[in-house]
Amino acid sequence: MEAPLEQASIHVCGLVAYDGTAYHGFQYQVGVPTIQGTLEAALSNFTQTASRVVGSGRTDSGVHASGQVISVQVPWRHTVEELQRAWNAHLPSDITLRHLQVAPPEFHPRFSAVSRTYRYTVYCYAASNQSSAPRRSPLTDRFALYKTSVLDLTAMQQAAANLVGEHDFATFGQPPQGESTVRRLYQADWQAVETNVPALNAYPGQCLVFTVTANAFLRHMVRNLVGALLEVGVGNWTSEAVQIALAARKRSCCAPPAPAHGLVLEKVEYPKHLGLFLN
Repeated sequence: MEAPLEQASIHVCGLVAYDGTAYHGFQYQVGVPTIQGTLEAALSNFTQTASRVVGSGRTDSGVHASGQVISVQVPWRHTVEELQRAWNAHLPSDITLRHLQVAPPEFHPRFSAVSRTYRYTVYCYAASNQSSAPRRSPLTDRFALYKTSVLDLTAMQQAAANLVGEHDFATFGQPPQGESTVRRLYQADWQAVETNVPALNAYPGQCLVFTVTANAFLRHMVRNLVGALLEVGVGNWTSEAVQIALAARKRSCCAPPAPAHGLVLEKVEYPKHLGLFLN
């Protein structure tokens, strides 16, 4: 009797974007919707095989991504382009596979990465008459934090700039594995930006975006950093207070975290020699 033919398989990596509002983070959890679980379920729908999708990092419940990187070993006898089309056809409308390619043999989405960049968006009411500030911002609430107060952008930027470099960020997060809470920030800055949403052109607010890049992040680190910097923006903290909190290396010294819905995983960078096209 002839032995059955082995199912052909390929190792692929890809770029995923998602609206995380309806999901309990990226990592698979029993009984609740997650990005990883949804990607794997969609894949098994047309391959008839359970495949483990690996991500570049966990995102919290409600956090979004435009540049989450994944990899998977999947049984497939057709082209990578056909795999991408089939996978997207089985995904819900709030998740999409932006790019897919054959992965280098040594590639791992998390351990091969050299940096990650997150973006946090805040809409603040910029008018001096705060009594007239709208209580809600229905056109931005899904992907940005709305503050009914004027924020001191200069003070926030100064406090953020002081975080650049290698520090022990134990005050602002917990390590996903191991015990080290030391991370290196390459960029941490706030900018006022013009909205590209036509319906917001006459909106009486200001759009502020915090961009932060590091070699890696602790759990909840970006949201905790944003929370502290917003305290600076409203005048409750000074730039020096952020430095004191950083030096304390105690979670109890951290301000409340910023809400998840304003945060987006924007991109993950990899060494050039891998030949990836994931940005």
